[in-house]
Amino acid sequence: MKVYIGKKDLLLISPPLGIIMQGIGIVTLVPIIVALIYGEHHFMGFLSFGLFSIAVGYLLRRLPFHDRKLKLKHGMIIAAIAWIWAAFIGSLCLMYSTNIDFLNAYFDSMSAWSGSGLTIFTNVEILPKSVLFLRSIEQWVGGLGVVIMVIGILIRPGTSAARLYKSEAREEKIKPSITSTMKTIWWIYLFYTVLGIVLYVLAGMSLFDAINNTFTNLSTGGMSIKNNNIGAYNSATITIITIVLMIIGGTSFLVHYKALKGQVLDVLRDIQFQAMIIIVAIFSILLIVYAKFTTLNSVYYVISALSCTGSSILPISTMVAWTDYPKVILTIAMIIGMAAGSTTGALKLIRVVTLAKGVYWEVRKIFSPKGSVIVRKICGKPVGDAEIKEAGIYTFIYLIFIFVSWLVLMQYGYGGINSLFEVTSAQGNVGLSTGITSPTMPDVAKAFLIFNMWIGRIEIIPAMILFLAFWNQLKRFKT
Repeated sequence: MKVYIGKKDLLLISPPLGIIMQGIGIVTLVPIIVALIYGEHHFMGFLSFGLFSIAVGYLLRRLPFHDRKLKLKHGMIIAAIAWIWAAFIGSLCLMYSTNIDFLNAYFDSMSAWSGSGLTIFTNVEILPKSVLFLRSIEQWVGGLGVVIMVIGILIRPGTSAARLYKSEAREEKIKPSITSTMKTIWWIYLFYTVLGIVLYVLAGMSLFDAINNTFTNLSTGGMSIKNNNIGAYNSATITIITIVLMIIGGTSFLVHYKALKGQVLDVLRDIQFQAMIIIVAIFSILLIVYAKFTTLNSVYYVISALSCTGSSILPISTMVAWTDYPKVILTIAMIIGMAAGSTTGALKLIRVVTLAKGVYWEVRKIFSPKGSVIVRKICGKPVGDAEIKEAGIYTFIYLIFIFVSWLVLMQYGYGGINSLFEVTSAQGNVGLSTGITSPTMPDVAKAFLIFNMWIGRIEIIPAMILFLAFWNQLKRFKT
């Protein structure tokens, strides 16, 4: 595939990339407010690196603009670079505020921005509140999508907005225009954020905890401000609120839009919502019967894994001691994920449903009389060979990357099931851990998990386009 990044392409992607970099810088400045409220004096890192990102973005926007339409490949390259840059700026802030090395800082920052939730900090409760808030707001912005969050507010309507919207693997249109759709999604997200904060406060949380926990659980990020995550609050009410937020975060924004307009029955008719209910029910029963989980624990962890939140109510030492059975069940859930068009990661339910239906249609075709016409529809919409092919190809690529990193972790002596669980958690942007993720984890293993978190967030293809572009450009320079 001949994908190049020439001078004209660089001039084309620079302005929208600059806007996103400025947005990332603004996000990095917000924790200064928390630092000032709590009397923390290390906020110069947020200020310096936030302004640095804004300045670099400003310079990119000032480059001579090349008058061509932004293509999908450009949008994908912008998305791929934007997430790398976001993690870079976040890592600089962590290095300044916590004195950890770059690789550990980049790992934690990529985990936060991508909504993965894995952390190298063994005791998060000693971190400054501004750092905790930085990680939470990164998850909140990253859950909706760095590109979508920024362009939904700053960019003008047009072809560029549409290309950037698709670059983060979104297809659904709530409103006639892509820009209106993005702004509608933004307002729905903001509404549920306020709702989550109110519910947590009413359940007895402090305002600071309520804001952070809403940010992390609604975004299906799951990176907590407590060592024992939601379990630290020892409250069934808070646990149930968290389950509701995880389901909301894992449900398509199109479904939310219909529900908020009063079309509640459309929620139940949504194939992804139906699939979610079925999977949660089956997997929870399996954990109750064969792993002896309590009903609340089984439902919580299945939803946490399936929604790719990675939130927990048990100490990590308890999870490490689990038998292989619950780890395998949750690994399958982490591979599947929840709805496309939501904040979740992994394969997404629509691809799994499409593949399952595709197999069913193929078997039915074999047993049907010659010349029979098999009607292929999902929720009343025709499904062609292209949709089934896309689902199959993406699933294959997704599993290949998991397999490679799985082998890397096992090469360092980690157990097979634990390694698969950790890699699946990273690439699915989940955050549940068997204890492998730690500051002492080998650097190569960290690098592979960072890569998994990155490609999982941008759905692999933009990363492949970026690598192909630079590889082909390098070959051109050599010749």
